[in-house]
Amino acid sequence: MKIREINAMRGPNYWSVRRHKLIVMVLDLEEMEELPSNKVDGFYNRLTAMFPGMYEHRCSVGEPGGFFQRVEEGTWMGHIIEHIALEIQTLAGMDVGFGRTRGYGEEGVYSVVFAYMEESVGRYAAKASVRICEALIAGGDYDLSEDIQEMRELREADRLGPSTGSIVEEAASRGIPWIRLNKYSLCQLGYGANQKRIQATVTSETSSIGVELSCDKEDTKYLLEQAEVEVPRGDIIRRERSLKEACGYVGFPLVIKPIDGNHGRGITVDIQNYDDALQAFHHAKESSKSGAIIVEKFIEGQDYRLLVINNKLVAAAIRTPAHVIGDGKSTVQELIDEVNKDSRRGYGHENVLTQITVNELTKTIIKDAGYTLDSIIDEGEKLILKDTANLSTGGTAEDVTDIVHPANVSMAERISKIIDLDICGIDIMTTDISKPLSETGGAVLEVNAGPGFRMHLAPTTGLPRNVAAPVIDKLFPQKGDTGRIPIIAITGTNGKTTTSRLIAHIAKMKGYRVGYTTSDGVYIQNRLLMTGDCTGPASAEFVLKDPTVNFAVLECARGGLLRAGLGFKKCDVAVVTNVAADHLGLKGIHTVDQLAKVKGVVPETVLPDGYAILNADDDLVYDMRRTVDCNVALFSMDENNPRIKALQRLNGITAIYENGYVTICRGEWKMRLMKAENIPLTYGGKAKFMIQNVLAAVLAAHVQGISIEDMKAALETFIPSATQTPGRLNLFEFNNFTILLDYAHNPAGMRALQKFTNELEATVKVGIIAGIGDRRIEDNNEMGAIAAEMFDEIIIRQDKRLRGKTEEELIKMLNDGIKKKDPNKKTTIIPSEKEAIKFAVKNAVKGSLIIMCSDVIPDALDLVKHFKEQEAKGELNYAD
Repeated sequence: MKIREINAMRGPNYWSVRRHKLIVMVLDLEEMEELPSNKVDGFYNRLTAMFPGMYEHRCSVGEPGGFFQRVEEGTWMGHIIEHIALEIQTLAGMDVGFGRTRGYGEEGVYSVVFAYMEESVGRYAAKASVRICEALIAGGDYDLSEDIQEMRELREADRLGPSTGSIVEEAASRGIPWIRLNKYSLCQLGYGANQKRIQATVTSETSSIGVELSCDKEDTKYLLEQAEVEVPRGDIIRRERSLKEACGYVGFPLVIKPIDGNHGRGITVDIQNYDDALQAFHHAKESSKSGAIIVEKFIEGQDYRLLVINNKLVAAAIRTPAHVIGDGKSTVQELIDEVNKDSRRGYGHENVLTQITVNELTKTIIKDAGYTLDSIIDEGEKLILKDTANLSTGGTAEDVTDIVHPANVSMAERISKIIDLDICGIDIMTTDISKPLSETGGAVLEVNAGPGFRMHLAPTTGLPRNVAAPVIDKLFPQKGDTGRIPIIAITGTNGKTTTSRLIAHIAKMKGYRVGYTTSDGVYIQNRLLMTGDCTGPASAEFVLKDPTVNFAVLECARGGLLRAGLGFKKCDVAVVTNVAADHLGLKGIHTVDQLAKVKGVVPETVLPDGYAILNADDDLVYDMRRTVDCNVALFSMDENNPRIKALQRLNGITAIYENGYVTICRGEWKMRLMKAENIPLTYGGKAKFMIQNVLAAVLAAHVQGISIEDMKAALETFIPSATQTPGRLNLFEFNNFTILLDYAHNPAGMRALQKFTNELEATVKVGIIAGIGDRRIEDNNEMGAIAAEMFDEIIIRQDKRLRGKTEEELIKMLNDGIKKKDPNKKTTIIPSEKEAIKFAVKNAVKGSLIIMCSDVIPDALDLVKHFKEQEAKGELNYAD
């Protein structure tokens, strides 16, 4: 078995719009689709023995045990690998259940699709499942434990922490989109100019002064003392020689900790003598960045954490350090092992509690208590194992929100304002939180910026608190605010880029700050920031992450969608221009129907109150209306199209080409924008496919509330040129000839170009064409045949983008198509595009039209512009 490729889907995709994260593995089974009959029973027995949990897999049968029923009946090995990949992730603590296995269009090759929680784990599971299946087939042993632990470690390294994760989940539940901005905890909530950011539990609205204060325990304590908040007596020192005087001033018992510590690092509590204080001082020094150490009075009582968000107390918990309770029989190590058997404890943050690990600090604490790991402690005796109560070190938490005394609530909320933190954790030591600190002798120990939410989200005992909700309430205070910006997504076979550019131009003329993606690059306010084919999810995210953008227009091509999804989950408007044969035979897409299903994913992502704008003249596009969950608007070049008429009778929105006008209709009421011949993009109405692009664009603008007047102004100023529409019907007039540069790169595009050039007068029409490496032989043959119809003379060139074919193969495909259509057609082969263009220009007769079909637009444009400059200077010399 061989894995051809593994791709991670992070957004809506061909396989399942509703699943957000999928691994797609293309698996070549190398004639191992079926096991020999003498191996089937052994394989089945080993599979069931290794994965008893698979009895819960319902598979297509729809009931527990369904998967094994399929295996008994006989199924693809790729299907088995799919279920192994799901099961090993579940065994590693990630409950995933969605999977599909489908033919790839080649015998013995399959697309295996399954869900993941973390991409690194999903990729690992894909490879591991193949290894496991090979071991089962061979009858050898396989140790799952290494794979399970590796996946757990990968998850902990890559996943969002419980605090960040809870905020993201709360945002997602409210329809607020989010993007992870780095491999740590920096996340964006919302899009573009409406975004907010969080990093763990610090937000883009958190005061930097507040964070600085909370990190400086000396300043924090000083401010709280000035505000008459109960804090323990203490002193701050930096050198060992100051320790004795500080101990005398504070008095035993005391606590020693670094002034800039966090997560409990470097803290020693309940110090009863100077020798222990000296040891604690050096321990604190190791964790201190500044070298400043706090020597503080040890306050008797329990460790409480009060969480204040937006100056309101939202949760409180008692924290207890990791500990064991003796039974008079078991050793300390055995007691630890027994505690770790609790199903709620897991590796890192994977469960509500963390397993207790034994490190040097633990051994020191046990030794100080007079024991070792092999000691047996008395029944009922409690042995503390860590010096802090943090859950990350194995501690536990009990929710006490409902019993916090009002005086303590008021104090906590007041502290959040004193320190100026929108989210803060206040650590209090007291014997009873239900009484004021003034009565119990308790004190405020610390104020923390970026406090952990885990103890409140899933306390060991007590009521869980949704503490992420008030964070989102603060960041998005308006009811229903999702932080979104308008997103218009455009897909189809031809016309995507021009339609995208025109929509972006209309929105910009309206006053929006537009970011848009095309096959030429990514533009922010018409400034090109990324070059190349930028129609995939990474480019979409680039726009949606830009804080200056408040309107996004995203071109979505099949390649990026199949490879990694869309880069967004929902859009406001989706435009589908058309579907025609293109790129067939790639990535498992072999038919136009399959291609239509891929393109159809884009309108399926439209929000319920948004619009899918579909081409009513294209059967495959029109059929997409059946799978969308939103409004549908149609456009057509035929005002009498029955599909248009039917929608108009239902009072729907349409755009039509009628009596020479581009017209928008609401129901049967017409609103004429302007004559097509007066729209520069249509070249006086000659470029019919451009009229179709205009219809789609104005319909998208209309449903977004842009006025007719604004649209007319935009259409009049959108001039087809190398600047606004590079490579799309770019006409260059020379003294004796004309050059037309166009991106036509498939048969449908060539046919549309043919209709336009048939309307142009020329003494001779010379075509410069090239084969495309990732097209089928028949597609390139057809391109050659169409060229034979269009041009009086043909120059076949080839560029560097061979995409898996040789230069000779591509030239032959085109030539075969030309000769089959017209054996006598004058044809010249010049592999270099630059030399081909120079040859055509040098040999151009007066009144000729040179038509360049190029898919490397920048290079061709640069060369033509060079010719124009030479002509302007009177230096038109083509011999060099």
